[in-house]
Amino acid sequence: MRNDAQGVQPDAPPATAAPPGSHKDRKGVAADVGASLVVFLVAVPLSLGIAVASGAPLIAGIIAAVVGGIVAGLVGGSMVQVSGPAAGLTIIVADLIATYGWRVTCLITLLAGLVQLVLGAVRIARAALAVSPAVVHGMLAGVGVTIALAQLHVVLGGAPQSSAVANIADLPHQIAHNHSAAVAVGVITIAIMFTWNKLPSFGRLRPAVVPAALVAVGTATAIATVGGWRVETVSLPDSLADAWNGPVLPAAGQWHGIAVGVATVALVASVESLLAGIAVDRLHNGRRIMLNRELFGQGAANTVSGALGGLPVAGVIVRSTANVRAGAHTPRSTILHGVWILLFVAFFAHVVELIPMAALAALLVFIGVQMVSIAHLRNLRRHHEASVYLVTLFGVVLLGLMEGVFIGFALAMIVSLRRLTKLTVTTEERDSRVHVTVHGSLTFLGVPRLAHVLRTVPEGAQVDLDLHVDFMDHAAFEAIHAWRVDHERTGGAVDIDEVHERWYARSSTSSAPASKTAPGGLARWWAPWGMRRVPEETAREVNPLGLLTAGAREYHSSTADRMRSLMGRLSHGQHPTALFITCADSRVVPNLITSSGPGDLFTVRNVGNLVPRRGTPGDVSVGAAVEYAVNVLRVPSIVVCGHSHCGAMKALLEKAHQEPGDAQTSHMCRWLANGHESLVRAGEASGALAGLPAAEALRRLAQANVEEQLGNLMGYPVVRERVESGDLELSGMYYDLETARVHLLDTATGEFRPVQGVGDPVPHPRPGADGDQLLEESSPGASSRSSC
Repeated sequence: MRNDAQGVQPDAPPATAAPPGSHKDRKGVAADVGASLVVFLVAVPLSLGIAVASGAPLIAGIIAAVVGGIVAGLVGGSMVQVSGPAAGLTIIVADLIATYGWRVTCLITLLAGLVQLVLGAVRIARAALAVSPAVVHGMLAGVGVTIALAQLHVVLGGAPQSSAVANIADLPHQIAHNHSAAVAVGVITIAIMFTWNKLPSFGRLRPAVVPAALVAVGTATAIATVGGWRVETVSLPDSLADAWNGPVLPAAGQWHGIAVGVATVALVASVESLLAGIAVDRLHNGRRIMLNRELFGQGAANTVSGALGGLPVAGVIVRSTANVRAGAHTPRSTILHGVWILLFVAFFAHVVELIPMAALAALLVFIGVQMVSIAHLRNLRRHHEASVYLVTLFGVVLLGLMEGVFIGFALAMIVSLRRLTKLTVTTEERDSRVHVTVHGSLTFLGVPRLAHVLRTVPEGAQVDLDLHVDFMDHAAFEAIHAWRVDHERTGGAVDIDEVHERWYARSSTSSAPASKTAPGGLARWWAPWGMRRVPEETAREVNPLGLLTAGAREYHSSTADRMRSLMGRLSHGQHPTALFITCADSRVVPNLITSSGPGDLFTVRNVGNLVPRRGTPGDVSVGAAVEYAVNVLRVPSIVVCGHSHCGAMKALLEKAHQEPGDAQTSHMCRWLANGHESLVRAGEASGALAGLPAAEALRRLAQANVEEQLGNLMGYPVVRERVESGDLELSGMYYDLETARVHLLDTATGEFRPVQGVGDPVPHPRPGADGDQLLEESSPGASSRSSC
């Protein structure tokens, strides 16, 4: 179950790891080691390239990669995020180096890390999510374009200019007059980067297994070395003592600029890390990111990196994605990748020094282009935020990083305010009534438009006013209320229906109009139809189809637009967290009792939540669902959920499955025969259920039935193999209808224990917790043996 709407855990405890030495633990270690090697191969060229783009010493990129891997991996709150020097910080760092020098920039990195430590300690990480993703992605895209334009000059054998505009202006001259060996190295690198992952697979040899960055830089280096090409290559210090170039204090008059630089690095690094961590969470099924702990880990990494003379550190989406796709399970992979980088540079520095600078520049050109994400732009366009993205992008490229971000943020605020004031008011006459519909947020800014429309309503008319509003301020309420009083004084009638919150109803309790008609409004979305106010047009003929149609209409008016983006992504495939097997009883709503949403549960429902033993003749639909969920969807969990007041269990107690049944119940009786072993498990044959109250006997049977079905699942080879390998977990659940509480099976004791909510008191079990009376009239098959 999710902790919140975004699946983010601010400060949840770490997930329980597999027991040391277990098969699952050994398999996880092997996967983490393999993933760490892949990320290490990706990180080395990227770290060197980002140091080049920043104008920092090359060893600074290596230091940041090592510290980001080890320190952020040990202290941070993400299971799989990889931290290191980030392309999104290159413009900031380059400007700081040009203004204050490298060693003062190291001090800024150290101080920014301390700021992040404080922010993490005061638990403010979630506030970073208030920054519009359109601004963040636009900033990163602008940085990518700026990097690509600058490094393209290096690829062409020249030198980058002072600004993106100057780089664009000088590009034709570079193309026309520079054709050195560096150009060939750059062209080879870019060509391999673009084509590597598109190459066909040869048996088990797949291009995606080997990082494209490693192949591109390695190939270009090999060709330049073997061919004896005269190109500038990487230069590293002779020893670690020479490599240290740590922080120093700035001049007395520079502290104001230093403070701005510290705030900028801390803010950008924090937002980029947290958003990247949340994005990476969508790629794996492990524990969700702990935001405050991750921010604390990023602060620790930046503090250490600045002290050792490294670049600023942030969570990096490219390396993190490679980590997940390579099979990483825990932070071990992140930590080990930092160790491999340290060992490689310590013992194989001469290999690194063969890399041409033009190859690193070409790698940065490719990365810069990739930072302009068409997918992000397409998603933002659906949410009408593409303008914020584009304005931020061009602002960063043409004016500078801070200026572009400021302009983008200002535009995002304007767009948000415009949405708050967006109001749609429509009128329609039908069946001798005037229907007025209001959509949007009803604030004082929308009162003039609403008042104008209401004044057009004829005197004495019968009016239906539908308020599809998510907010109503006092000025809007007074405008509607005053119009309603005046209209009813002239002989008219007003029926107000509030589809969402009852804004008008709450405000009107202290000042009700004369001959006031009761404002309607719907119950909460999870309430049954019978508890809601049925619209008049549906009430004329209340039937199941009419209710379903009314429900679909309500869904379209209040929910469909909000779900379109989510369902658009899910339409490309499903990756459910669990196979959920439960009863067909209408009172059990799986997504409601697990706080899950679309795409989370692969659900199987039948009478009595039964799983026929493998090989049982008859209905094979449950077996098909199990095989599909385990083999194809690769679900990590299977849950069997029973419930109280179950009609199927009552029919089992009454031996309905032993009777042939008539033409109307024969299928029911044959199906319930699959539950006979549950009666045996509950002790029915030994008379253990005979002297119990009906409610207690029914509870024991329903819970024993859950345990029996879990045993039946283990009879399926695909289930048993994955359970024994540690890749699949079976769980039992029981839902008490009377208390609306969920109970989980404790496999150690065989008892069902209630799930504790935040602040819940410790429950005291009592006999007959399911109630003293069966709701027979609403339970399937609960009308005694005559049902079967």
